Amino acid sequence: MLSLQSSSLLNRSSSSPCLSFNRIKCGINFPKLPRISLFSVKKPSNRNIVIKEKNIGNINEDDIDDNLYNSTNSNIATIKLYAILEAVCDRIEMHNNIGQQRENWNILLLNSINMITLTASTMSAIACCSEYDDKPLFPLKLSSSLLFSFATGMLLVMNKIQPSQLAEEQRNATRLFKQLYSQIQIKISLNDNHSEGEVRDAIEKVLAIDKAYPLPLLGGKMLEKFPSKFEASCWWPCQNKSRVNYNKIESNINGWNLELEDEMKEIIEVAKRKDVEDYERLGNIALMINKSLAISGPLLTGTAAIGCFFVDYIPIFAGGLATVVNSLEHGGQVGMVFEMYRNCGGCFELLEEMVEESIEERDLNKRENGQVFEMKMALSLGRSVMEMRELASKSASCRVEGRELDEFANKLF
Repeated sequence: MLSLQSSSLLNRSSSSPCLSFNRIKCGINFPKLPRISLFSVKKPSNRNIVIKEKNIGNINEDDIDDNLYNSTNSNIATIKLYAILEAVCDRIEMHNNIGQQRENWNILLLNSINMITLTASTMSAIACCSEYDDKPLFPLKLSSSLLFSFATGMLLVMNKIQPSQLAEEQRNATRLFKQLYSQIQIKISLNDNHSEGEVRDAIEKVLAIDKAYPLPLLGGKMLEKFPSKFEASCWWPCQNKSRVNYNKIESNINGWNLELEDEMKEIIEVAKRKDVEDYERLGNIALMINKSLAISGPLLTGTAAIGCFFVDYIPIFAGGLATVVNSLEHGGQVGMVFEMYRNCGGCFELLEEMVEESIEERDLNKRENGQVFEMKMALSLGRSVMEMRELASKSASCRVEGRELDEFANKLF
């Protein structure tokens, strides 16, 4: 049946060839597409060729467009600033966490040492007041001596590292890195074109803070906790000071004039004569007290450890005095106070260096705007601009009259 139908279909198709040809022709007839002229494409200009060859890197420097070159460098510098910003953010978190950890060290070690010392003193008192023979009391005296010896070892380590001072160092580092983070953010937001000089300046500031407040405790990298004399902190890049003779300002340029320069010089002289000397005096006092307490604590506990076997009342008094000394040193955080004075002295040195650097710059347009600089100085000293001007005029009049100024430059701390 199927064969008959297929043969009939074949016969029909063979009998009407014209109809079959028309159907095939209709099936393969596509609509005509619009013709595109290949010669209408514009020829690439020499500038495009330069860009392509620049991306490849096979071009002489003379053929590179200056604007494009500077723009590329600016973009790279901005990316580098963002990378520095990320590193600074990581350091903020790191110093904050380590500062909290070392604050816990101070609390836990102080409580542990005081409890051990008081326990040993109590055992010595029990052994001293007992009516039994000395022979059964020997284990009690031995235990007391061992506790005093252990407290002496812990005190030596604690006084060496000064956990309260370590915590203050990390707090200062956290604050300075937050300040640097804000400075870089403001610099990026105010300007789109950045240079490699700004990148180097930011890196130097990061490394300077790292050097001023190191994290390691071993390897000789820890700051000296008992220096021979008081020295202020330095957390900014050291710059070569070159004394130059600058021309006097005749007119107001970029917010600067001769009166403003004299005002800045007068304020720095007041800070050096009053504030810096006062902080150096207080810092040396704190250093002397800290040294005395750091020596007295282990000496008292060591004396108590030896006296447990010889004199009955020595370990009791020595243990009680050692507890008082340790509470004064670490509970009062004398090391933290010393570090605070170091940081305050460093603030004044930084202000002095900023003023000298600005005044020694010959090109006034390269300086920071005078009004902005004056406002920043006033805020750094906890004063208004008018109060700072009054202080400068008062200092100048006192110097002319030969009187001593009875006011400090800084009202903030």
